Amino acid sequence: MKARKGGRFRSPFKLKRKGIAVVGEWKTVQIDPNLFAEEEFRDIVCLEELTDYKLVSSSKVGKVKQKRKAESASEEGSEEVEEPVVPPKKKKKNKDLRSQADKGNTPNAAEIDKEAKCNETIEEANCEDHGHVAESVSSSKDTPKKKKKKVPKNKASQAQEALPSVAASKKVKNWTTEVLSASADQKADVSAWKDLFVPEPVLQALSYLGFSAPTPIQALALPSAIRDNMDVLGAAETGSGKTLAFAIPMIHSVLQWQKSNNSTTRNDSVSKESHQHHDETRWESEDEAEKVNLQQVEDSGDEDDPSFTTGCVKVLENVEFDFNDETHTVDSHKKRPLLGLVLTPTRELAVQVKHHIDAVAKFTGIKTAILVGGMAAQKQERVLNRQPEIVIATPGRLWELVKERHPHLSNLRQLRCLVIDEADRMVEKGHFLELSQLLEILNDSQYNPRRQTFVFSATLTLVHQTPTRVLQKKNAKKMDKKTKLELLMEKVGIKGKPKVIDLTRKEATVETLTETRIHCNTNEKDYYLYYFLLQYPGRTMVFANSIDCVKRLSSLLTILNCDPLPLHANMHQKQRLKNLERFAERESCVLLTTDVAARGLDIPNVQHVIHYQVPRTSELYVHRSGRTARAANEGLSLLLIGPEDLINFRKIYKTLEKSEELPFFPVDAKCMTSVKERMNLARQIEKAEFFNSRAKQHNSWLQQAAEALEMDLDDDMLMGKKASEQEESQKQKMLKGMKKQLKHMLSQPLFKVLMKTKYPTQSGKLLLPQTSVSYSALGAVSKKQAKKKKSIK
Repeated sequence: MKARKGGRFRSPFKLKRKGIAVVGEWKTVQIDPNLFAEEEFRDIVCLEELTDYKLVSSSKVGKVKQKRKAESASEEGSEEVEEPVVPPKKKKKNKDLRSQADKGNTPNAAEIDKEAKCNETIEEANCEDHGHVAESVSSSKDTPKKKKKKVPKNKASQAQEALPSVAASKKVKNWTTEVLSASADQKADVSAWKDLFVPEPVLQALSYLGFSAPTPIQALALPSAIRDNMDVLGAAETGSGKTLAFAIPMIHSVLQWQKSNNSTTRNDSVSKESHQHHDETRWESEDEAEKVNLQQVEDSGDEDDPSFTTGCVKVLENVEFDFNDETHTVDSHKKRPLLGLVLTPTRELAVQVKHHIDAVAKFTGIKTAILVGGMAAQKQERVLNRQPEIVIATPGRLWELVKERHPHLSNLRQLRCLVIDEADRMVEKGHFLELSQLLEILNDSQYNPRRQTFVFSATLTLVHQTPTRVLQKKNAKKMDKKTKLELLMEKVGIKGKPKVIDLTRKEATVETLTETRIHCNTNEKDYYLYYFLLQYPGRTMVFANSIDCVKRLSSLLTILNCDPLPLHANMHQKQRLKNLERFAERESCVLLTTDVAARGLDIPNVQHVIHYQVPRTSELYVHRSGRTARAANEGLSLLLIGPEDLINFRKIYKTLEKSEELPFFPVDAKCMTSVKERMNLARQIEKAEFFNSRAKQHNSWLQQAAEALEMDLDDDMLMGKKASEQEESQKQKMLKGMKKQLKHMLSQPLFKVLMKTKYPTQSGKLLLPQTSVSYSALGAVSKKQAKKKKSIK
């Protein structure tokens, strides 16, 4: 079945919505009076069935309803005032009529119920107009079931009214919204795209999104991919628009397949219902996109619910159909294969790629689906049952569903486009075992010679210098760009000659990025991080190499009222997406993250990237730094280099062939004393709270286990000595005192800018208002470099 927004349903065998036109009359069904004695059926007045009716389009039902309303207005005007009072009267009558029914007086009850039935039929037809399945379509022979179904139906209609506003709020929250709706109000001129063979519906979407001109990678990749049908290997700096460089050719390929298949399978149905089908598929596509964000896992509904399918089967007994033109659509729906597959290394990147493809495919009617870990596999399977043309996935969950032999993933021979985003990371040795198994299938049993392959990354052609000890071995090969690409092509399975596009600079980072560093001891990193966050507020991403480090920094900065947002692999997927959305919403915010957010994420207006720990590889450094200075904007990258980070720093410096030394970030030494005081106090509080919580957690687990085994627990097994009440209260007092002291410190201004003046006053010292520092981190660096140049001259 096809699901609509909020899990509502429409008829599984038609695209148009259907209602009921009553031809005959409702007839009373004779029932044994003893049945009413049972508890379940106590509220039933009588049963009626309708055998003579038609299924008609919802527009006709609307007209019937209007006629009935007009008749009732003219003939029964006086009864309209009494209508609201009817339901309570019916409830009272129910009890009386039950006793009457026991005596066998059912005809009176039948008359009362007939009017109610008629009104309900009209109401159901009206609901059908809004996209519901009319439960009255099912044969009325099994009426007790029908009675039970009507209660949730009203709830569904209420949910439907509330849904648009909820959906709207979800869309606003997405971190890609700002990028994808930059100029939705004014349509841009897209004449620059026309020479690149972009399909017409995609041009319309690009105009709507305000993308007036292609980026260099797009301008070079699109003609080769669309016109020449070539495989593409693309290397371009971060924030250069690589997603659209593979999304547009993929959409073009799907549209071409649809065009070639339309003549045999879909021609009649599409010509008659193109507008309606286009609207509905777009709605469903948006619905699927909503599923991935935030509360997305909860809304897909119960397509497999047996109660719905049984109702629909009964419809087909005594029905006259007035729609022969839609049967082709069912066949084509069954035959629609998977045409495009995008593989990404992280879940968040998969979500983002889906939103970008949906935005560009807005006017095409192409359906997309996302398959990532951390979300219910069953609901993703149901999304796959709708047979989307394009699937965006992480290798783990995709391989899981391929192994389970899901019908939509069983025939990958028809795949037209395969995209491997951030390919150098995906095919790294020891990572993504599932990907190598997938590629093995795609290049062996499921090989399609007409399939296009797209491989993109910012560090695709970045080559590490091979150590001399490795080169001294017999069969050692010196790695260069050509060898690296050949190895990659072999792993991915590109057999022809692909189009290779390399737009990366020698330094691999973006020109608009300002790179700086601070050398310090390991325990001083916290001071400099806190100093930077206070001195230069804005949207800042702080990268660490381990989850434990992110957790520690998160609790430290929370104590210091910095409100950080953590992001790491041990968090629940919903929370990860929620934190990303919050980070994109707030003007001044800190995102503490591991390398899970290093690749591909396009969060708007990230001003600073801080490497709390130096990354282990130069690729990671390029990708981390690439979260800022995107799409020709300026950005700052700051490395906090401790003694243990020096080896990694030198490796990165050597690989990226930096011609100049990285400038030191300017720090105001006067403020560092108070920064250290605050941080040291916060560390003491964090340490005390951490040990308390860990001890409580450990001890409570032991006690529960001991109780379950009915054993006595020795005090030696508990973490920390069992403190007396006096000691415990003393600890709590100390903790409260430290918190109070820190609160007082935080209320004091840290950065004081004193104006110096030589004018004396009668009262002595001239009191001046304290002014805050107004220049940015980039401004501070450029100011220092300007001073340095002057001193050299």
